[in-house]
Amino acid sequence: MSERIWTAGLVVIGDEILSGRTQDKNVAQIALWLNVQGIRLAEVRVVPDVQDRIVEAVNAIRTGYDYCFTTGGIGPTHDDITVDAIAVALGVPVVVHPQARELMERYYATRGGLTEARLRMARVPEGAELIPNRMSGAPGIRVGNLFILAGVPHITAGMLDALTGTLEGGRPVISATIGCWVAESEIAGLLGETEKAFEGVAIGSYPFFREGRTGANFVVRATDGALVEACIEQLGVQLAAAGYEVVPGGI
Repeated sequence: MSERIWTAGLVVIGDEILSGRTQDKNVAQIALWLNVQGIRLAEVRVVPDVQDRIVEAVNAIRTGYDYCFTTGGIGPTHDDITVDAIAVALGVPVVVHPQARELMERYYATRGGLTEARLRMARVPEGAELIPNRMSGAPGIRVGNLFILAGVPHITAGMLDALTGTLEGGRPVISATIGCWVAESEIAGLLGETEKAFEGVAIGSYPFFREGRTGANFVVRATDGALVEACIEQLGVQLAAAGYEVVPGGI
């Protein structure tokens, strides 16, 4: 019986990402966090602050994978429409979560009080649970297999930390890297043959041009650490036998 592979998709929401004004850092940190949970990030979509586009993306991701994550658009301003859009996607109304309201009241008690704008951050799709947020007053939101996270990376990180160990997943992916001063096109066949020889392994090739030279780093991935070690060793031997200098850990 083949091993169960758990997957997730991510919807990054925000005009500021698409315009280039803000550089996204959440894709990498969510991907790495998911891997530790034994879940593979299989797809990422970046969408604007447009309800129909958010609804379309969320419905595709939440039905296509085990888990769906979103980042962005849950702040206090008029263009923070993620909660409303996801409620539409789920076919439920938006409500003020009583526990979220209480958290916000406490947080803003010495910060000017809970205004109507701030109260927007206590709104959730009906039936949602809260994801603790130790960094600021506004919590994240969980509805079934859907996780609505903040867009600010350090707040996202705190919400992920609160979710650690709560999701069902498989074995985490183990990886090892070696580098070589070679054009990947010269050894494409060697890479393919090596991958075929080690069932369950994936080899990624990442070329670069540096110091006036062409090179590439090769990343071997699998859920079996011993298999990764055996494959990376064999790949190194074959590259060295072909006359290439191998750099353990990558260049």
